[in-house]
Amino acid sequence: MIDRIKNSIVWIKKKHGWFLILLPVLLLGVFFFFITLNNVHTETYDIERFTNASTTIRSPITIENEKETERKTRETVQSVQDRYDVSSEVTNEQLSYIEELFDAITKSEEEPAETDSVSDEVEQQTDQEKVTHLKNILSEEIINSVGDSTLIQLMKFSQEELEEAKDLFLTSLKEILNNGVRTENLQTAETNLKQIIQFSSLSESMKEPLTEIIDFAVTENSFFDYEKTSEARKEAAAGVDPVVIRAGEVIVREGQPITNEIYEKLELVGLMDAERNIFPLLGLAILIILICSLIGFEMHQTMKENDWNYGKIIAVFLTSIIVVTLMKIISLYTTQSNQLFFAAPIATGVLLIKILINERLAIVLAALYSILGSVIFNNQIAGALNVEAGIYFLISQLAGIIFLVNMKDRLAILKSGIGIAIVNMLTVLLFLFLSFEKYSWFDLFIHSSFGLVSAFMATVLTIGLLPFFETLLGILSDVKLLQLSNPNQPLMKKLLTEAPGTYHHSVMVANISETACEAIGANGLLARVGAYYHDISKTVRPHYFIENQVSMRNPHDFIDPKESAEIIIRHPFDGAEMLKKHKLPKEIIDIAKQHHATSLLKFFFYKEKENDENVKESDFRYPGPNPQTKEAGIICICDSVEAAVRSLKEPTKEKIEEIVASIIKDKVSDGQLDESPLTLKEINIIQIAICESLKGIFHSRIQYPMKEAN
Repeated sequence: MIDRIKNSIVWIKKKHGWFLILLPVLLLGVFFFFITLNNVHTETYDIERFTNASTTIRSPITIENEKETERKTRETVQSVQDRYDVSSEVTNEQLSYIEELFDAITKSEEEPAETDSVSDEVEQQTDQEKVTHLKNILSEEIINSVGDSTLIQLMKFSQEELEEAKDLFLTSLKEILNNGVRTENLQTAETNLKQIIQFSSLSESMKEPLTEIIDFAVTENSFFDYEKTSEARKEAAAGVDPVVIRAGEVIVREGQPITNEIYEKLELVGLMDAERNIFPLLGLAILIILICSLIGFEMHQTMKENDWNYGKIIAVFLTSIIVVTLMKIISLYTTQSNQLFFAAPIATGVLLIKILINERLAIVLAALYSILGSVIFNNQIAGALNVEAGIYFLISQLAGIIFLVNMKDRLAILKSGIGIAIVNMLTVLLFLFLSFEKYSWFDLFIHSSFGLVSAFMATVLTIGLLPFFETLLGILSDVKLLQLSNPNQPLMKKLLTEAPGTYHHSVMVANISETACEAIGANGLLARVGAYYHDISKTVRPHYFIENQVSMRNPHDFIDPKESAEIIIRHPFDGAEMLKKHKLPKEIIDIAKQHHATSLLKFFFYKEKENDENVKESDFRYPGPNPQTKEAGIICICDSVEAAVRSLKEPTKEKIEEIVASIIKDKVSDGQLDESPLTLKEINIIQIAICESLKGIFHSRIQYPMKEAN
């Protein structure tokens, strides 16, 4: 029954690994949805007109106020003045009339008088005759508009005076007519011309008749142009910018009366209609589904490539919750002016994911966290994304991933934090310099310090949370492996002092295993550390193992082969118990338990067979289990290979290749590697890597001549 359950779990992991990640991904989706809900959900209000607003209300969307735009357009069109066309025909006609009048008077004055002396009565008749004669040559329009007395007065002036008056009158009249005379400003035009004449240098006697002919000279010459007016109004209407209510714009402040105009704005942006809120929620749901689907896909891909456990799945779950929660908390204190999102320790998540799992998943999560950050820091404006925050988060996280290299100890995280700080500050300055606003040196310093705070907090949180994930979730990170590889570890010291031969053997196996793992892309560091501890149980009875038998008889020569086999077969399980007692990671314990698989103790089996033909082979086989991982399978091979090659008196290249091939073939044919994910192609690569490594270790040396004693 137990075996059936184990087989079912293995089948689920291999065939349907997505079952293991479905629940955490669904929980993440629910968490993401509710924590970002108020960033897209527009609150509606039950407000009555002419009451005071109980809170400051901002627009959740950007929308055009069409009614206000129409009003503004109408006012603009109405403000356009009518366009008039000045008639040059009327202007020239009026000027010609005045010129005709003065020319006719001047010409009549040049004709000789019929008598040289006359009485006053005769003179009166003569003036009348002159007027009559003058009328005979003048246009009818002039005759009908200019009185006889005015003509008589003008005829009394000399030609020089008339010429001076003509020039002044025509110049002034032309200027006034060219400016356009409409019906409504006709009186003003006449007044202007009268003032010009009144303040001129002409004699008072001349000013009087000139003033009399102004009513005839100044006439309407500017007429309404419908086409030009219509075109001007269309241009004005086209130039009116739409009245737009911007997302985040204050519609009404707390305590301000709700006027009809404000009430209409609230209705327009949907703050009075709860039914419109369903669309932002649908959009958010789609976004969360896409994000969680991508997280689930990447986790499933990683699960297929590596032997995942619940600890790593929970690590992704908790890391995502921690990162998003931190962003949400900081967003509550962020405004459009303080930009506190620069201080968010966003890089914490990807640093943990890269250390605990792998770099690919960290890069994917960096992009997804950035998208969520652009939603969380949108100032709770539905439909808006804070692109600046999203870009900053992405750059900060990628910097953390890039700078986190050479994980020899936790100082690598600190070094990565320094790199993040530099990139963060440069990114902040980039945004400030690209903006149109002017910032003082103090503002630049404050905003740059936000980037420094973000890197510092991310480093501290990563270092502080890493032991939690490593210990409570049972996740084996490179940092933990490096700590376990330290020779000062208690178990390593115990192995070195109590079983030095085994210690040397373990180091050799570690070197060979690491090389072989790296050749096929497996975890070389895990293999090295696992090899260090795989024979730790030999410290219990070190002298029962040949590598520790120096200048002493083999104790197995004095005991029964079955008893010897029991002692040897027991040591993988004794080692596993010791490792459990010292709370070493499960991966190291599994390697210690699986490194002999179900191999046969041939020496003791055949020795016992000499005494008992009916001996059972199963009594001399390790009970297993067989290696379950690539690293355990490689250590299983390297453990046997190193012991066999070390036993050679002259380990030549050919002998090394022959014995390595023989051991690997034996283990494959014996089914000891059937449960490991190693492929035949990888086994061939491992064989080549092991041979190359052993040749470097057991290379031929120069035989130095012995110094003869005197």
